[in-house]
Amino acid sequence: MRIPVTIVRGDGVGPEIMGAVLAILEAAKAPLAYQEVYLGQAAVQQGHPTGISAEALKAITQTGVLLKGPLMTPQGGGFSSVNVALRKLLDLYANVRPARAYGPYVATLHPRMDLVVIRENEEDLYVGQEYRQTPDVLQAAKITSHRACERIIRYAFDYARLHKRKKVTCLSKDNILKKTDGCFHAIFKTLSLAYPEIEAEHLIVDIGMARIVHKPEHFDVIVLSNLYGDILSDITAQLSGSVALGPSVNIGPEVALFEAIHGCAPDIATRDCANPSGLLLAALSMLGYLGQEAVAERIENAWLATLEAGQHTPDIYTPERSQHKVGTHAFAQAVIQRLGQKPHTLKPASRQASLKPLSREPEIPQKSLNLKALDVFMHWESSQARQHLETLKTLQLPHWTLACVQGRGLEVFPSTLVWPQFCDYWLCRFVPQEATAPPQAAIARLLTALAALREGKFVQVQVVYA
Repeated sequence: MRIPVTIVRGDGVGPEIMGAVLAILEAAKAPLAYQEVYLGQAAVQQGHPTGISAEALKAITQTGVLLKGPLMTPQGGGFSSVNVALRKLLDLYANVRPARAYGPYVATLHPRMDLVVIRENEEDLYVGQEYRQTPDVLQAAKITSHRACERIIRYAFDYARLHKRKKVTCLSKDNILKKTDGCFHAIFKTLSLAYPEIEAEHLIVDIGMARIVHKPEHFDVIVLSNLYGDILSDITAQLSGSVALGPSVNIGPEVALFEAIHGCAPDIATRDCANPSGLLLAALSMLGYLGQEAVAERIENAWLATLEAGQHTPDIYTPERSQHKVGTHAFAQAVIQRLGQKPHTLKPASRQASLKPLSREPEIPQKSLNLKALDVFMHWESSQARQHLETLKTLQLPHWTLACVQGRGLEVFPSTLVWPQFCDYWLCRFVPQEATAPPQAAIARLLTALAALREGKFVQVQVVYA
């Protein structure tokens, strides 16, 4: 009986590498039945402006498994990222990206590298909430929730335990982003106590990435928020020998999505030179997810034997290590010819552990929100900011006290170190004069008074809770 799987060939090199992967799966007699749908540019051309049709989404949720080629995302305009939208629509909260070196057959400076990047997949700056605040200032919202942090960190520790990994490293920037990244780090510290057999370490993201680039063999499982994880997983894939070797697994409670980490590479599309390995390794993870570990191991061993035989696509070809420079189709045929073989030097495949979520769903913390302040962001021209501040200080505002004013994070009231130059975006913090929160009407009166100022205008209001 064949297992139903949804596939998307994708854009750019997508159709070529998908064709190669499907040929290998078919030759290995993987018991799969494919249902093809269209996403991204192809869906837009069919009249779906978001790049996702209801029919495609229904097919994916019915099979619960999607094998996807890379999709084009327009830069600076056009439709939003279909990849990001799918992760949110299907609740694919965990992104798993292994990076392993294949030396001496694939050139790498780190032949003992074997790590896994586990990335939160739905929040952070990837929510895509961006705004123009003033003629000079644009803003992007970094969203962090307790639930998302707990889910991905639990998944990372569960993954490490199940796959017999010894260490989980958390990277964050909580020395600067004390609330958002601070939440991620704090939950990591708490949850690590439930996994005493696994070493837990935390590093600031910048020095952490530097150390990973320098000595990736010292790392095992790395858990990060969305943007940091996206950056690091491409770095680690390239460190392994080529970004085209990197598989990407997106896991949710009901659906899983499997893809290569690289983009659609339109500059080499239709030239029969793209490396299908990233998508192939993702497909092997899909087979393991579906309980077809034996087929996955057979294909992976043939793939490893192909690397050992020096049959290399242009991205990993070197005269010193390679026997033949082959195209996408020839590489797939080389893998097919070695089905049933095992590598002689590289570690043979072993795919027995599941990728499915194990831990319970986290409980959203029950916390009462007490109004601490009201931050009002004003558009003041830099040359007139001092004058506007003096006017603001004279306003009679029942229930409120002007606590501070900042420009680009530098305080100009009540203490002044230096006035920032070329700043037209100012944070004005108002705190309640009494211990109890002011009524909603008092907030409305404050905003009305600010709106009535002759010069300058408020562009954003943020309620600050304790």
